[in-house]
Amino acid sequence: MRVFEPFTLWGSIGGDVKVIQGGKFWVRGAIYGNLTVEYGGRVHVYGNITGNLTVERGAKVIHSGVVGGNVLNEGGRLYIEPMAKILGTLNSIGGETKDDRPAPTTPT
Repeated sequence: MRVFEPFTLWGSIGGDVKVIQGGKFWVRGAIYGNLTVEYGGRVHVYGNITGNLTVERGAKVIHSGVVGGNVLNEGGRLYIEPMAKILGTLNSIGGETKDDRPAPTTPT
């Protein structure tokens, strides 16, 4: 599926999603696949993504939900809110990544 205009997902999508230039996507439901945000795309994740989240150069993403896979910032702007969960790894090879999640604590 490609998102190229404002769209709010309340249900679920089985498969990968790309948000391209002009797309503004609010994920309030679930994506059973990967989410890629290309140049000019804007996304706010409130719900769940079972796969990976990729933020390409020139894209903007706010993550408030759950990503079951990895999150990769390839040159966009990524903001991770304190309540967000990433079950895989967070990698930033470019762009601006701000992670406001609390630092993990180790038991004593």
